[in-house]
Amino acid sequence: MPAMGCEAAPTPIIANPTAARMPTLDLDLLRTFVAIADHASYAEAGRHLARTQASVTQHMQRLEQLVGVPLLRKQGRHKALTDGGRQLLRHARQMLALNDEALAGLRDEGLSGVLRIGSPHDIADTILPPILGHIARSAPNLRLEIDVGRSPFLMEDLQRGKVDMVISTRTAPGLEGFALRTSPVWWICAAQYQHVPGEPLPLVLVDEPSLYRRVAIEALEQAGIAWRQAYLASNLIGIKAAVRAGLGITARSQEMVAPDMRVLGQSDGLPPLPDVTYYLWVRANTVNPLIRQAYAMVRASVGL
Repeated sequence: MPAMGCEAAPTPIIANPTAARMPTLDLDLLRTFVAIADHASYAEAGRHLARTQASVTQHMQRLEQLVGVPLLRKQGRHKALTDGGRQLLRHARQMLALNDEALAGLRDEGLSGVLRIGSPHDIADTILPPILGHIARSAPNLRLEIDVGRSPFLMEDLQRGKVDMVISTRTAPGLEGFALRTSPVWWICAAQYQHVPGEPLPLVLVDEPSLYRRVAIEALEQAGIAWRQAYLASNLIGIKAAVRAGLGITARSQEMVAPDMRVLGQSDGLPPLPDVTYYLWVRANTVNPLIRQAYAMVRASVGL
């Protein structure tokens, strides 16, 4: 019992003893880890971060010691993620993106100017909005100009410098970019469409050049399935109108499917179609700091 006139020292209260013992992740170590994951080698990560390879190695050793599990393994001449590495990578991207957002929001000298982004119609209401939202939150003084069109023509605009970044399924030599999402490609028709196996398949096609036109025709010809061109459109708006009217079937990514449409598959006698990957590309060899920072900002947010 405490002496008279003296108060016993209060017992410290720890709401979560486990959390109190939990180590804190270092954002610099996480940034190095993300760079290695993106570039698949210590040397390339070092060049990207302007660090020596020895410094990159030390960062990874410290991070693996901190988390207590191996994060990378050798795969030939490159580095591959372990299961633990893939799990941490998602959190690392989130933590770095939140850090960068917080700092950008506090700085008066945040990004300002005009950023021009091109997007295909089929992902303008799926993949594009989260990217625009992240940029708007991170750089509220940046004015965004959006050009929605067809993928091949947007890539031409990127090469000419008419836009700064493009979301596209296409690739081109000399461009810098990364994958945003891989989506399945399906045979899509109107909900009320009556499919008749054995008859030439009525295709709703977009005019050339078109990735979806090519994969649809190649899949049908390899499977020995007869087809005919039921409708030709110049853009996705025309494709959707023709499909909804029941004029035929089209091959598009899952992003096009709407409540008034349905998907046909192998049970209907149609061959499977290859997946498609959407990339974010930035203008080749651009040194514009606004474009570079916005591109890095979006890349860091991919894990969100």
